Amino acid sequence: MFKFSTLVGALLLCVALSDTAHIQNKRSLVVSSTEPPKAEADKNTIPSVPSVPKIYEMRVDTNVSNRYAKTVITSKVKNLDSKAQEATFSIVTPDQAFISGFVMEIDGKKYEAYVQEKEEAKQTYDQAVFSGHSAAHVAVSARDSNRFTVSVNVEPESKAIFYLTYEELLLRKDEKYDIVLNIHPGQPVKNLEVKVNIMESRPLKFVKTPSLRSGNEVSKNSPNIDPEAEIQNVNETAAVVTFSPDVARQKVLGGSLGGKEQDGLSGQFIVQYDVERDPQGGEVLVDGGYFVHFFSPEELRPMKKQVVFVLDTSGSMFGTRITQLKEAMDSILSELKPEDVFSIVEFNTVVKVWNVPLSQVTFTKGDEAYFAYEPTTERTKPKEQHLPPSVPANQENIDKAKKVIKEWEANGGTDIESALKIALRVVAKSNNDKNVQPMIVFLTDGEPTVGNSVPEQITSAITELNTHKVPIFSLSFGDGADRAFLQKISLKNQGFARHIYEAADAYLQLENFYKQISSPLLANVTFKYVDKVKNVTKTHFPVFFKGSELYVTGIIDPGFIPPPAECWSSDGLIQLKPTVYNSVGSLERLWAYLTVKQLLEQREIAEDKKGPTQEALRLALKYSFVTDVSSLVVVKPNASSAVSTEDASKVSQPGQYGIPAIPLSGTPGGVASYSLGFSGGSRKGSFRRGYVSAFRRPMKYGSLLRGGSAGGFASNYYQSSMMHSRYPAPIPPVAPGQAWFAPPPHAYQFAASKLTASYDADDLIDIRHEVDSEDGVYYSTPRLPLTSTTTSENPLFNLLPWLRQNVVGQTLLVEGVSYDMDGLVTAQPECSNSFNTTNGICTLLKNCPQVYPDLVDFDTYTKHACVVENHAGVCCPKPVQVEP
Repeated sequence: MFKFSTLVGALLLCVALSDTAHIQNKRSLVVSSTEPPKAEADKNTIPSVPSVPKIYEMRVDTNVSNRYAKTVITSKVKNLDSKAQEATFSIVTPDQAFISGFVMEIDGKKYEAYVQEKEEAKQTYDQAVFSGHSAAHVAVSARDSNRFTVSVNVEPESKAIFYLTYEELLLRKDEKYDIVLNIHPGQPVKNLEVKVNIMESRPLKFVKTPSLRSGNEVSKNSPNIDPEAEIQNVNETAAVVTFSPDVARQKVLGGSLGGKEQDGLSGQFIVQYDVERDPQGGEVLVDGGYFVHFFSPEELRPMKKQVVFVLDTSGSMFGTRITQLKEAMDSILSELKPEDVFSIVEFNTVVKVWNVPLSQVTFTKGDEAYFAYEPTTERTKPKEQHLPPSVPANQENIDKAKKVIKEWEANGGTDIESALKIALRVVAKSNNDKNVQPMIVFLTDGEPTVGNSVPEQITSAITELNTHKVPIFSLSFGDGADRAFLQKISLKNQGFARHIYEAADAYLQLENFYKQISSPLLANVTFKYVDKVKNVTKTHFPVFFKGSELYVTGIIDPGFIPPPAECWSSDGLIQLKPTVYNSVGSLERLWAYLTVKQLLEQREIAEDKKGPTQEALRLALKYSFVTDVSSLVVVKPNASSAVSTEDASKVSQPGQYGIPAIPLSGTPGGVASYSLGFSGGSRKGSFRRGYVSAFRRPMKYGSLLRGGSAGGFASNYYQSSMMHSRYPAPIPPVAPGQAWFAPPPHAYQFAASKLTASYDADDLIDIRHEVDSEDGVYYSTPRLPLTSTTTSENPLFNLLPWLRQNVVGQTLLVEGVSYDMDGLVTAQPECSNSFNTTNGICTLLKNCPQVYPDLVDFDTYTKHACVVENHAGVCCPKPVQVEP
């Protein structure tokens, strides 16, 4: 195991933050030292096992005014042991929130963090990495959230107090605001209290506390997890909600949420409320030279809509994913209104537009994958193409669409650009009525692997073609989807992106997403602020949906009069005049928050990022917001530590794959965080006549591997035009210590001597009988930590983009073993896993360009890979001999 030196008062720090689209852009925390470290303890001393530091009080105080929430979390801990002990403060924050303050009080002295430009903090960060200290973290999981963790040594019989502050603008969804407070102390707390103070300028319509949630599943209210919170209505515009379960109640609630009772409460406490609102142009609140316009008209008839569903059925959707997609679409189609029209576009290697009334495809683009290496197979001459228009959402068409979707199978690659281009053609062909709101609902679980596979080029092409500004709402399904890419497509095309977590409730997540966009009330909403106003946020919105809310804020001069909103409704062009009210509190931080959020969005899609980056940074530093362009610097004596980031929707390594908890500084209070350089762990495996049988861990059919979605032949189907059928390739159960296949005498074994870095024996982290929770397969294998190496540009990267993630220098990295990709190779061994299912020649990848179109991702490559003279090769098909 790794060896750590003891530092008295060592501070180890980790922050987990993501941006508004759940993209893993890193926001960092850096710890700097104000005093020299004390002498190290004797490395040979065997530490005792102290008790866990006790959290004797935890408070969560949230103050909401004008829909803007500021939350302060206070945690007080005491070390009851006779030796110094590490105390961990771990908080899960909403993904839309900005951390704006952190203070530690140790031995009566307070240490206050401050925000700094990220590059300025990098020197401290790099020094921390160089010194070898890791960040501690705890295994807490919650969707759409970020994890903030700090660990600090506490002297015997001493106390430490942590204060964390974060801020967010509450978004209205489904006609309510949700205040989501994550409570994960990791132990029962004697004094646990949550208090939410709501003060609004408008009368409160309702205030309620639904059942507690685990944070990882869409669940219904249950009496077993009713928080039994106290709700006090102070007056018509203010309320106080208090939740203070005793230790016994915490244990019961923790067990009901799926945890262990001895770990106490671990879940989300939620307060929901809404306000009485102006039925027409909304409310404009003014205070101290700032204004905010809350726009959510209600007395409007929903617009008719045209929905084009663009749905991924590539190989990686096989199994549970496509089943859940079918279940969700069955419900979503039932939600369509009779006056709506809709289309179904299915895509994998081939894009297919379904003529729903005929229950058949009448327009396709692309060739089935099996034609690529069977040139003797006669291709069917294409019939006359007919692009079907969108069809009315009557019961007959809905029933036929459901039946069509139920018969879908998952196979092939992922042609995203063609799918979206054809969807725009469908919209253009069908939508000639200004009173009909078109929209594209686009779902994929992978990356582009067929046709154009460069995300930037695809985004530009779709945006340029979308001259009518049709909103594109993107759904990324599972961890394999390129979430940043989908976010950019949607932001540049009047929509937004959401992530669908791969779990048992994925179909419910899809249904809930559709409900948010199912009732468009207005289109092209424009707020024309011209006089006596400056620094205004976004003023044009392509669609306003029922149950949501639009926000505009800015800085005003005396005499400001808000103009009416101009928008298109089911009755044509209308103007809606707002009502002005005095704010119940300051609006300055609300303006700063929303301005920074929108600047970061602009930065994501801008060609020149300098302008929005600089302005976002200026405001982040002024208002102490931790963002993608700013870092939080914590000063603490005797400490300097690196920072990692993590998405709180995952329980990240260690612990995720059975890595034992490694004590930091000789104490068991924290878990060491290692950058392993790969996902899923190291696996020993074997080749079968050049076939790579265990490059990655065993996966379920169509599951994603590092490097992209499964596509083409990666769907675990054997396709043949000769057989006209598909045969699933089952993955047998693997017992501990067993390989997938027994290697024949001439098979190659992974060579441990070819690791990209050298390690001492103590550096091995042994894993005993590791369990993969997804497929129930057991392993018993060591895991090696990898060091990163600068990757030189390889000309193959442009042809095979997925290589970038798997190449180090000029070697292909496979489970910690590197194979040369270039060099002189004289052998030409035969192999049996070529694309044309006949014998081939094991050839260097660069020398077999004919397979490039079908090498859509790393998964596909491993199915046709081989080794020749310790070089990574591919089983290149032999030329097909055609009889004269």
